[in-house]
Amino acid sequence: MDTRTDLVRGRACYTAEAWREAFESLSAADGAATVGADDLELLARAAYMLGRDEDYVAALERAHAGWLDAGDVPRAVRCAVWIGHSMLFRGHGARASGWFSLGERLLGAEGRDCVERGYLLIPVWLGQMGSGDWRSGRATAAEAAAIGERFGDADLVWLARDDQGRALVNLGRVHEGLRLVDEALVVVESGALSPVVSGIVYCNTISFCHDLYDLRHVREWTDALTRWCERQPQMVAHNGLCLVHRAEVLQYGGAWPAALDEACRATGRFTQGVLNRIACGQAFYRQGEIHRLRGRPAEAEQAYREANRCGFEPQPGFALLRLAQGNGEAATATIRRAVSEHTRELERAALLPAYVEIVLADADIDGAAEAARQLEAVAEHQDSEVLRAAAAYGVASAALAKGDAAAGLAAGRRAWHGWQELEVPYEAARSRVLVARACRALGDDDTAALELQAARAVFAELGADPDVARVDSLAHGGPDTGARARGYGLSPREVEVLREVVGGASNRQIAAALVISEHTVARHLQNIFGKLGVSSRTAASTFALEHGLV
Repeated sequence: MDTRTDLVRGRACYTAEAWREAFESLSAADGAATVGADDLELLARAAYMLGRDEDYVAALERAHAGWLDAGDVPRAVRCAVWIGHSMLFRGHGARASGWFSLGERLLGAEGRDCVERGYLLIPVWLGQMGSGDWRSGRATAAEAAAIGERFGDADLVWLARDDQGRALVNLGRVHEGLRLVDEALVVVESGALSPVVSGIVYCNTISFCHDLYDLRHVREWTDALTRWCERQPQMVAHNGLCLVHRAEVLQYGGAWPAALDEACRATGRFTQGVLNRIACGQAFYRQGEIHRLRGRPAEAEQAYREANRCGFEPQPGFALLRLAQGNGEAATATIRRAVSEHTRELERAALLPAYVEIVLADADIDGAAEAARQLEAVAEHQDSEVLRAAAAYGVASAALAKGDAAAGLAAGRRAWHGWQELEVPYEAARSRVLVARACRALGDDDTAALELQAARAVFAELGADPDVARVDSLAHGGPDTGARARGYGLSPREVEVLREVVGGASNRQIAAALVISEHTVARHLQNIFGKLGVSSRTAASTFALEHGLV
């Protein structure tokens, strides 16, 4: 096939989004003769869509040189911006800075008013937003969008507006920011943007909606991204992230086997390119979460370790796994470290629900209550339905641990209704267990039994075996039942400690038997004495035996 034929076929395949054939034909034409800078850009974009990052940059570098030779400085600068953008996301900061600086110098010497001046603002607003300066980042993105509008460049306009939305959300102007996001969805689905920019807008928007805990937007954008990916089956670049987002949405919706399949596909088939390498860590974490919830600790631990190997910190899942394995001290140390390390509001919010659960098991009721209050404040500031439901669950858990069944019931109901509205069956069922515990503590055994039965049915359908076992223990008079039924508010761990005390064990012996520290034993005892209204081990033992608590 001659060069001309290869070029024609390559261009046609590019238009048809047949990325593999486009790349092969354009590469063949390039190998047989020197092709123009415009065709080198097509070759570069086809390489990008196939996840071939090195080929993408190499073709852009040659296109950059070709445009300079042709005297078209703005097009050369556009190539420089995209090269720098690729370097930036691959972790090559110095090279990225060099290409951005080169573009600025070339355009400065040119002195021409052109849309590329707006493209050179991309690294500026990314840097501002990356450092948390959302106000400046929004202003810079708005300036770029205005330039894009003036020159009729939809790619620049919507790259900028999408990040304006992200900035507005982080400035607390959530509804205003999400209106921009909603408009961006209409535009990107219309096909008005180039393939590369479409993928960036899809993935960026889903990521920041995820960080905002806006499950409704994540679901809608993920559905749109899935349709976009399905229309171009040869694409590699964005498929890994698409599968990760799908896995999370499916998990929230209760389709755990399908979620696990999507997460495994992401780590098995789509590993080429920087975006897919980022997705791998997230996909392994998602696998770990599903294995943990289904009671498969060995598989969960392996998945979390793989996530960490890929550069994704597997928290709070790994800490919750340690708690489930009975290693409360490791879980507590890990979650406390993680929460103290993350100072940004939304990052901490991702950890606080697990923090409440873990420190309650360590008998730190006040710490759990404070974490739940913090989560409530973030939920109100961000106006997030997900965080409101999670905060209500934390408030209910802390209230029940304090022995305040009425407060626990009210918050448990809020959590249940919140998760029901969001169509998240697992979390809704967990909330119903709290409602059941509160009802039982208030003497309403019939309602408690109904709530436990409903929760158990959901857990069984999901395959959440550890939760099924916990519900069965509560329903059939497990160690938690006696204390809760009488409203004393003892946690399962406190009942275990109390049982050891009744048996005459010392703090050291209790610590060894339960694999916790003596300090933690002492804290449990302090809480037990306060809840039972006693002041000694002997009095606590007598009370427990008289009231059937152990």
